[in-house]
Amino acid sequence: MSHWACDSIFYHIYPLGLCGAPERNDFTTASVPRLEQLYTWPAHLKSLGVTAVYLGPVFESSAHGYDTADYYRVDRRLGDNVTLRELVSVLRREGLRVILDGVFNHVGRDFWAFRDVRERREQSAYGSWFQGLTFGQTSPYHDPFMYEGWNGHYSLVKLNLQHPEVKRHLLQAVEMWIREFEIDGLRLDVADCLDLGFQQELAAVCRDIRSDFWLMGEVIHGDYRRWVNAETLDSVTNYECYKGLYSSHVDRNYFEIAYALNRQFGPGGLYRGLPLYNFADNHDVNRVASNLTNPAHLYPLYCLLFTMPGVPSIYYGSEWGLEGIRTAASDQMLRPSLSLSTLPQTAAQRDLVNAIARFAQVRQRSAALRYGDYQQLLVNHEQLAFARQFENEWAIVLINAADRPAPFDVTLPIAGAQQLIDVLNAEEIFQIVRNHVRVEVWPHWARILVAR
Repeated sequence: MSHWACDSIFYHIYPLGLCGAPERNDFTTASVPRLEQLYTWPAHLKSLGVTAVYLGPVFESSAHGYDTADYYRVDRRLGDNVTLRELVSVLRREGLRVILDGVFNHVGRDFWAFRDVRERREQSAYGSWFQGLTFGQTSPYHDPFMYEGWNGHYSLVKLNLQHPEVKRHLLQAVEMWIREFEIDGLRLDVADCLDLGFQQELAAVCRDIRSDFWLMGEVIHGDYRRWVNAETLDSVTNYECYKGLYSSHVDRNYFEIAYALNRQFGPGGLYRGLPLYNFADNHDVNRVASNLTNPAHLYPLYCLLFTMPGVPSIYYGSEWGLEGIRTAASDQMLRPSLSLSTLPQTAAQRDLVNAIARFAQVRQRSAALRYGDYQQLLVNHEQLAFARQFENEWAIVLINAADRPAPFDVTLPIAGAQQLIDVLNAEEIFQIVRNHVRVEVWPHWARILVAR
């Protein structure tokens, strides 16, 4: 039996942005239940075919959420613990699973134990909680001590995950999140920098409470099998295909994404059977509509996202072709406040929502698209064809990124079938002749053919 995540379509929300929270936390203002704005979203999510929601950081932090101040308290800019518990309850009643961000590699300078070090210095009992903290030097923030900042960012203080009390503090927080908020999983921030031993302990704790608890890690580089295994995580972010999804369209070069898909999932592929987390954009990278040079390429791109092996995810607002580019100084353009009441009227790509909903519907009805093996059938600069097979079910995906209709003449690996039915386009029927199917695909569109 497959894990529930393999059947899921995720929707990634960055709550501090979507809900219009102030950029910085003053730690004195009474909590404001901005998370309640999300109560109006389930109908839209379900119409898209979404079955799971990934909520970005929600716990008390200094600014962007990845600079945690308190793991046991919801950020006052979003509400309080009751606000989050009620939101998760609303989403679950609507049939939506919920995962949260787990930020365990580092904390913010306002984290209570680091504040104690700043105030009490050598007298603090918490100096050993932080990686490389030594007195006798001066930090970039003019502290009378030095410490390790994540990736050179000294606003993000690295935790010492070898320390028993640090691990206990974090694991007890996670246990509280699971029991109090009834969440279904976690996304682990910077998992490729996070101590593997800690990840294994975390996995054991989570699965002891809930055997189907899902752990997905943010991994930019490396062999994904290092993290995705029986002892550690269930999935990681598929950054390799993230890049190929947009650049293959920009460069009119489907050979790039085809190479990545073969390398990962083709015969002998490195990650066959691993349910990697696939995405076109997120809170850290440019909106995909801003990366593309032709907005019409959003349609074949999202078709690829929903038919390639793995678990697809949509970043909030991108289903309308929302644009956003990060700058050297800010990610705010990637994380805007949005109004569900006005977006459908002001969207740059109003038809994209319906297209994504159709891709999701086809995926959810096809075991081959959710679990199947991958086999490339044809690749040109602007055309790609591949087969997905699970048990006796086949799905043949034909994608055309060109500005004009494209003929496909594809040799099929299917034995015994006489016809293919296009489940994406009005169930058009095509005959199989000597193991070939000849089909025309419209510009910037696709066909998804099943044998019957």
